[in-house]
Amino acid sequence: MARILIAEDDTGIRLLVARALRLEGHDVTVAEDGEMAVDILAEENGAFDLLLSDIRMPGMTGIELAHAAHATFADLPILLMTGYAEQKEAAEDLSAFILGVVEKPFTIAEIRGRVAAALRQGAGNAEPLPLRRYA
Repeated sequence: MARILIAEDDTGIRLLVARALRLEGHDVTVAEDGEMAVDILAEENGAFDLLLSDIRMPGMTGIELAHAAHATFADLPILLMTGYAEQKEAAEDLSAFILGVVEKPFTIAEIRGRVAAALRQGAGNAEPLPLRRYA
């Protein structure tokens, strides 16, 4: 199955989503925030089939993470999550390179379905560039 990186600061949501996707057979790596996700992407040379990130996180937001990930690994599919309408609107500016925004709260079936759809849409691998951080 797919290799997925989840960036989510809420422990309960992070564990729930990771478990739900692992039960689907995916290889899941988790990060507690955007900065940790950037570090994991760099360590793994972007070798993920999908980045699934919350938008609202302390430190580096999901939008900043999406910009950093896209700048370095342009073909890495990105799916965002949020429970805030204004953040969903802010993410619309990223429509050129994200696959969409999953609204919280969601059911396990919904997140599995959105991840499956994102993986079907996902692009192939590109040669990665040096990872840039956005503050």
